[in-house]
Amino acid sequence: MIPGSAASMLPSAEAAKLYQTNYVRNSRVIGLLWAIFTILFGIVNMTIFSQPYWIGDGVDTPQAGYFGLFHYCIGDGHSRDLACQGSFTEFAAIPSSAFKAASFFIGMSMTLVVTCIGCFSLFFLLSTSTVYKICGWMQALSGVCLVLGCMIYPDGWDSDEVRRMCGEKTDKYSLGACSMRWAYILAIMGILDALILSFLAFVLGNRQDGLMTEELLAESKEGGNA
Repeated sequence: MIPGSAASMLPSAEAAKLYQTNYVRNSRVIGLLWAIFTILFGIVNMTIFSQPYWIGDGVDTPQAGYFGLFHYCIGDGHSRDLACQGSFTEFAAIPSSAFKAASFFIGMSMTLVVTCIGCFSLFFLLSTSTVYKICGWMQALSGVCLVLGCMIYPDGWDSDEVRRMCGEKTDKYSLGACSMRWAYILAIMGILDALILSFLAFVLGNRQDGLMTEELLAESKEGGNA
């Protein structure tokens, strides 16, 4: 057998082909998991935006109640019933400019994630690498909006409505007798989710670029050998 002939290179060619097949299969599995977790993140983001359980009453609060981004419920001190008000459609009625800004940024984060999910249809129209990178940027911006919303929200804790529920010691970035609730904690955790999903999208996009480069090189070699 002549060294360097096609026959002697066959095992290495088969090994490279097998490696490439496994590489593509693993990328598709990771991409599917990324898509599933992106959808779950979208559901979490909508929950964060809509639920009024960002802060709430405690043992020593003057009034029972809880606050969200734009919707809140406070007791009157005479009964166990809570008077609820606030809607995102009534933006001007939100009791604090900080709450308005936080509502806007969390709403933008939710919109970006929902748009990212809608961009999954672009896999049929554009290259896989391009779609991953588009979604990666959207997820990164969604995370930035979550950071801004979570940082701005406590600036509104000195509003009259929050003071009525949490006590006179309540001030900006100080909750007095109240405490954070699960929606606020979930929003903070969502920041990490957005960053991880964004990083994974860029990794998958770059891997697709590398795979396409390898395929082009292989095709050029085969054309040269022919």
